[in-house]
Amino acid sequence: MDIATAAPGTEIGSLTADPVTRHMLALYCGASSDHNPIHVDIDFAKAAGMPDVFAHGMLSMAFLGRLLTKLAPQTSLRSFGARFTSITPLGAEISCTAKLVERFEEAGEKRAKLELVAMDRKSNDVKLMGEAVVALR
Repeated sequence: MDIATAAPGTEIGSLTADPVTRHMLALYCGASSDHNPIHVDIDFAKAAGMPDVFAHGMLSMAFLGRLLTKLAPQTSLRSFGARFTSITPLGAEISCTAKLVERFEEAGEKRAKLELVAMDRKSNDVKLMGEAVVALR
């Protein structure tokens, strides 16, 4: 769906990531330099009262970022933010969606505001809710 022509309220894109695995979390630790052991060390996670390790919140936000750059070039991104709503366990299948909220003009540039959601397809549990503004070509 084209951002420039879609009606407000229309889902304009989606992305489903691979299921979250221990290997994915270890790779994300290295890529992000976030080496908090609660994400990779089961003994540490259990000592903290968790049943197992869980994904970094920013990993799910990275999935939302992948969706955004699928919809618009990175150079078009004007703002991007999210609120974390629940923990993402191992095995979660994160599905991201973007919905057009509105098109508007600011600073002489046509822009679109998008509503973003990342949820676990297996549990239907919302993990992040956010929004982004992209410039339209």
